[in-house]
Amino acid sequence: MQGGERYNSIGDHLKSEFGRKTVKLSIDAGFTCPNRDGTAGYGGCAFCSEGGSGELASRASSSDTDYSASISEQIDRLSEKWPDACYLAYFQSFTNTYAPVEVLRSRYYAALDDPRISGIAIATRPDCLGDDVLDLLEEINRDHYMWVELGLQSTYDETLSAMNTCYTYEDYEKAAKALISRGVRVVTHLILGLPGETQEMMLESVRKVCSLPVFGMKLHLMNIVKTSPLYRAMPDYVPFDSIEEYVDLVVRCLEIIPPGVTIHRLTGDVPRKILVSPEWSYRKRTILNMINSELKTRDTCQGAAL
Repeated sequence: MQGGERYNSIGDHLKSEFGRKTVKLSIDAGFTCPNRDGTAGYGGCAFCSEGGSGELASRASSSDTDYSASISEQIDRLSEKWPDACYLAYFQSFTNTYAPVEVLRSRYYAALDDPRISGIAIATRPDCLGDDVLDLLEEINRDHYMWVELGLQSTYDETLSAMNTCYTYEDYEKAAKALISRGVRVVTHLILGLPGETQEMMLESVRKVCSLPVFGMKLHLMNIVKTSPLYRAMPDYVPFDSIEEYVDLVVRCLEIIPPGVTIHRLTGDVPRKILVSPEWSYRKRTILNMINSELKTRDTCQGAAL
């Protein structure tokens, strides 16, 4: 582990890669989702907000010049805090490979053409990676630092169906293997606390994801937000009774993740104004501090149970 931490944080990895602090610029590139326009389904995933879980992203329109302005605005603002940082363009909101490949090419390279951008991260669904898109990602990966984030959430198809994701674990496995075979780094999203899942099921999802050589993982606390279908269907659902219960589960997850896997997230991050539960979820720094403290108390670390 780097930096004295007990897990392999993406922050430490990027500092090693680029020699200085690296900041992600979250971008809403104006894409939509096949689970909203009827191609795969309607209504979106049950846990997803109206903003495609990208409320914290900077919105840009379809114009390349707007991307440049959005990136410049974010860098100008962040450079006051981190004057020597380098930056990754993070295509975050909705499904960022869901468009004709010529559109994707234009939008990705519009970000990469900024000399202050050191790389790119692209979040997408596992069912939106056709061969032409894979070819483009492989091309970009040859010349730029890049990873692709796959929103899996659970390895249990019954959970995915109940959450109206309109994709399966098999879809994820096929997409992850295709990306890995082309040398593209894969970061997998899992949600902890989905309705109907036990903690052992969540741990098993972690184990199954780690059976492939993924580059990174995001463990996301299940946040119930006011603008999600899940809130309308289950307004009283609370995924964890306490911070302590959640922290215990995260520590157990970390213990079964191979040490070489980079950890990109250990909790959730949504605007407090749309958060319903857990009511303590907005206390991100507190949750992370408690996870670090618990790792030290147990004298354990990432991969300790392998």
